[in-house]
Amino acid sequence: MRIAVFGATGRTGRPLVDQALDRGHEVVAFVRDPTDLPAAIRDDDRVTVVEGDAYRGEGVDRAVGGDEPVDAVVSVLGQSSEGPDDLLTEAGRHVLAAMDDHGVERFVTLVGAGVREEGESVSLGGKVMGALLKLVARSVLEDARDHVELVRASDTRWTVVRGPRLTEGPHTGEFRHGTDLTLGMRDVAARANVAEFVLDCIEDDLYVRELPKIADA
Repeated sequence: MRIAVFGATGRTGRPLVDQALDRGHEVVAFVRDPTDLPAAIRDDDRVTVVEGDAYRGEGVDRAVGGDEPVDAVVSVLGQSSEGPDDLLTEAGRHVLAAMDDHGVERFVTLVGAGVREEGESVSLGGKVMGALLKLVARSVLEDARDHVELVRASDTRWTVVRGPRLTEGPHTGEFRHGTDLTLGMRDVAARANVAEFVLDCIEDDLYVRELPKIADA
């Protein structure tokens, strides 16, 4: 399978690219600066590096279409204090447009667990975390919500993976997931485990047009 990864140099993108290659896939790594990728990845024949700016849409069409369209697209872009407040929304808009232009259907994107579905059951800890997010990271939460709204309105076969606080913990392969998973304040997810789950969703066609949550076991 040929997979385009937006956010390939990020803290979740790096283990995702590594695991995708280990699982026999080809990767189109979308990056702002190719030197942020390890040399071993840049020089791998199974990796195509596309330099661009997802927020402005520069290079997005080439990453999705290129010489031949990819089989699936993954977005593990993350907000930063220096970045725009609507990064996920605008980048997602460009990615979805490119997918539509090239007939690519499968899309998996990662957001925080603060994004909720209507009527969803939320634990007390989850409610506390949601309130804190609104206070200290309102723009991040609103951006993620707007991004998900765009994704849900698209014609893609989408999956929105929702994670709690992400850590640099080891890749254990032991994690829980589900659309009805209840997360508390102590729940975390190792980025490497999230990467594994994202690839599982692509390979096994899991949670199509659903919003599963994930947490370490």
